[in-house]
Amino acid sequence: MTAPAPTVTPELRQLLRRLKLGKSLDTLPERLALARSQKLGHAAFLELVLADEVERRDRTGTARRAQAARLDKAMTLDTWDADTPVVYDRALWGELTTLAFVEHHHGAFILGPVGVGKTHLAHALGHIACRRRLRVHADRADRLFKRLKAARLDASYEHQMRRLIAVDLLIIDDFALQAMDAVETADFYELCVERHLSASTLLTSNREPPEWLAVMADPLLAQSALDRLQSTAHELIVEGESYRRRQKPSRPAAHTRKDP
Repeated sequence: MTAPAPTVTPELRQLLRRLKLGKSLDTLPERLALARSQKLGHAAFLELVLADEVERRDRTGTARRAQAARLDKAMTLDTWDADTPVVYDRALWGELTTLAFVEHHHGAFILGPVGVGKTHLAHALGHIACRRRLRVHADRADRLFKRLKAARLDASYEHQMRRLIAVDLLIIDDFALQAMDAVETADFYELCVERHLSASTLLTSNREPPEWLAVMADPLLAQSALDRLQSTAHELIVEGESYRRRQKPSRPAAHTRKDP
């Protein structure tokens, strides 16, 4: 005779919700069934339920940190195609995914032409950092510097800078893609000076570091910032054809007309 399905009483539901464990109700019936079928003791059953809750909270917390960090949720290590036809140092990439460079407050550059996946790789590292409960902020360079300019107008500049200086991993995407004026150059210099040897900065760029000097308004500040960055930075160079070209839809084959 089949045993009746385990039920969760209203009283237990109320207690779990008061303890802020209400989400465990989603898996509790199947865990009760598993405990019955495997004849688990009370301690083993409790460990199983609490492990589910810890895993759920870790997953939720990681997603919340990734969203706050402005990371693209689709650009993770799992969604990176390791067989993509681009060339890069796989050993160095493997080392970067350990986040040892973040632990040691070093920097990283991901360099290469348009469309080879630099942003994806940078955001994938950001997601790994979020899973490890590190503070992350990711932004495109033009948006970041534009927001800092706007912060000067509403007196939130100091607050914004403190937040950027404090994160464990700052990801600046598409750096030096366009010319930077004196204010943007000064802001970049400030970030580099304050974060040097105390936090990690990751830049992606279509240009080589020596070319960055030419796009910044103040050569002295630019050189000082770049010297600090390069002193500890790992350089991952990605080469190949743009993946966007591979996404171009193919034209359907033309039908051969047949004579009646």
